[in-house]
Amino acid sequence: MTVGPERGSATVLTVGAVATVVLVLTGVLLVAGAVRDVHRARAAADLAALAAAGPAARGSDVDCGVGASVAAANGAALTHCVRAADGSVVVTVVVGRHWPPGWGGLPGVVAARARAGVVDAEPP
Repeated sequence: MTVGPERGSATVLTVGAVATVVLVLTGVLLVAGAVRDVHRARAAADLAALAAAGPAARGSDVDCGVGASVAAANGAALTHCVRAADGSVVVTVVVGRHWPPGWGGLPGVVAARARAGVVDAEPP
């Protein structure tokens, strides 16, 4: 055991190592949360597009109201729903992000777009 200028140096190194681990884990959790929200937005957009295009398979017009309710059930909000020229439905949904106070500059929403419709291709 040394008694001199190096006394307590292990404590400083331990605090530095713990601070580094906390910083890295915070970054990993931020990225994991962003990836989760992107996947949630994409899934909600896919399901909303399929729901809105469902009536088109029976010859009716698209139903953006059903798409909006499906998006809401998946934690998203339908922001755009339009029937394309080819008869498909294009929807855009957003999922809100909740950041701790003081974390300004990070995106507040994640948006995703999906398209669904009836395929009118003839077999070869």
